[in-house]
Amino acid sequence: MNPPAEVPLEVTCLMVKDKLTAGEAFLFLDCRQPAEHATAHIEGARLIPMNELPQRVAELAGYRDKEIVVHCHHGGRSERVALWLREQGFAGARTMVGGIDRWAQEIDRAVPRY
Repeated sequence: MNPPAEVPLEVTCLMVKDKLTAGEAFLFLDCRQPAEHATAHIEGARLIPMNELPQRVAELAGYRDKEIVVHCHHGGRSERVALWLREQGFAGARTMVGGIDRWAQEIDRAVPRY
């Protein structure tokens, strides 16, 4: 499924949870550092730290015409990553507002907050 021509930049935690529950095909990308991922992570998210993305962007080639939802701790890094991905031609890149911290508060309280 191709994303619409103008995909909104932001997506809520609840929207992402619904996508995961429905089994929608999208890439859920965690752009935090490995130590952060070890502390807390969301099942199904793929870790590619923000600082490694320029060297590893080829790994995402299969998602160029698909939706990519990026998350970080609070949403700042993921917004920068989503915007950078859009500049690289990934029009379906989005940021999960509030990051894993909001996810831990609104979706899954078992995910540790830090």
